[in-house]
Amino acid sequence: MLELDAITTLALACILLLLGEAVVSNVSILRRLCIPAPVIGGLLFAILVAILQSTNIITIKLDSDFIQNFFMLAFFTTIGLGASLKLLKLGGKVLILYFVFCGVLAFCQNVIGVSLAKVLNIPPLLGLTAGSMSMEGGHGNAAAYGQTLESLGVNSAVTAALAAATLGLVAGGLIGGPVVKYLIKKFDLKPEDAKDSGLDYSEVEYNENLHSRMNPTTVFIVQFTIIAVCMAIGTFIGEGFTDLTGINIPVYVGAMFVAVIIRNISDYGNLNIIDMKITNRVSDVTLSLFLSIALMSIELTEIYQLALPLTIIVLAQIVFIVLFSVFVVFRGLGKNYDAAVMIGGFIGHGLGATPNAMANLDVITKKFGASPKAYLVVPVVGAFLIDLLGVPIVTLFINLFS
Repeated sequence: MLELDAITTLALACILLLLGEAVVSNVSILRRLCIPAPVIGGLLFAILVAILQSTNIITIKLDSDFIQNFFMLAFFTTIGLGASLKLLKLGGKVLILYFVFCGVLAFCQNVIGVSLAKVLNIPPLLGLTAGSMSMEGGHGNAAAYGQTLESLGVNSAVTAALAAATLGLVAGGLIGGPVVKYLIKKFDLKPEDAKDSGLDYSEVEYNENLHSRMNPTTVFIVQFTIIAVCMAIGTFIGEGFTDLTGINIPVYVGAMFVAVIIRNISDYGNLNIIDMKITNRVSDVTLSLFLSIALMSIELTEIYQLALPLTIIVLAQIVFIVLFSVFVVFRGLGKNYDAAVMIGGFIGHGLGATPNAMANLDVITKKFGASPKAYLVVPVVGAFLIDLLGVPIVTLFINLFS
C-alpha cells in the first residue's frame, strides 16, 4: 500500500487540476459541455487507482479529510459572501419568480430521488445523492453533501453523488438548447431589440473604495480574514446547533449564512469591506481544489452495483425538469421570448452548473436574438442566490431520512 500524506495529496490535487485544464482546453466536446477541469483530472486519477487496485498491483491511500473539508468550508463561505439581497431587487419580479422556481425544483428533485430509491430498493439517502445536491447543486454540493451522508453511514455516497452530478452536467448541456428551440418555434417567439444582450451580470468589479484606502496586499488580507472569520463563527454555530437540537446541520451551512449576514451588513451599512473580485477568485480556487481532491478520493470499484439505479433516477430527473420547465416555469415567467431563453439557463444549472446555463444562453441568443433579461436573471440566481434555497432544502431531506 502507498500512503500519501496531506501535503502530498494537496500537491497531487494541484497537478491533476492543471492536467484537467490542459485536457479540457484541447478536447472541444468537453469545452462545449462545460465539463469542469478538476472533474477530468480527479477522475483520471480515480480510474488509475481503480485499475491498480483491481489488478492487485498497488493500493493508494490519500490523506484528504482535513484539506478537503477546509476547501469545502471556504467555498461555501464565498457563496454566502456573494449573496447580496440587493441582487433580488435588481432583477425585479421575474428574478424573484425564477429564484422561487429553483427552490421548487430542488424540493421536487429530492422527492424524486427518495421515491425512486424506495422503488429500486436502495437506501433513501443514497437516492438523495441523485437529487438536488448533485442535479441543481452540481459537483461542489454533490461532494460536500456526499461527505455528510458518508458520516451518517451511507457507503459510497460521495462516489454516487459525483457520478450523478456528471451525468446531470452532460444532460444539462445537451438538452437545454433543443427545449428552448421547441418553445421558440411552437409559440413563434421574437426577441426585443437590445444592445446589451451579451452583458454578463455575474461578472463583478473590484471594490474601488476599498482599493483607494488600502494597498492590494492589505485588501487581499482583509478578504481572507473575512472568509476565515465566517468559517470560524459558522463552524461554531453549526456544531452548536446540531448539539442542541439533534438536527444535523453541516458546518459549512453555518459558515455560508454567517457570510450572507456579513455581506448584507456591508451592503446596507455602506461599509464597503468586501471585494467580490478577490472573493470570486478564492471561490474558484477553493472549489477547483475541493473537487479535484474529492474526485481523486472516490472509489470507483464501489459504484458498479449503483450504476443502474443512479442512471434511472437521473433519467427521471431529466424528464421532470423538461416537463416542469415547459409547462410551469415558461408560463410562470411570462410565456415570451425572454422566458424561453431563461428555460435554457434553468435546465443548464438545474441539471449541472451555471457555466452550463451560460453556455446554453450563448448558443440560443446567437441563433435567435438578444435577451438581456435572461443574461441578468440566470447568472445572478445561478451563481449567487441558488444555494440560499438549495442548501436548507437538502439539509431538511437529510434530516428527514437519516
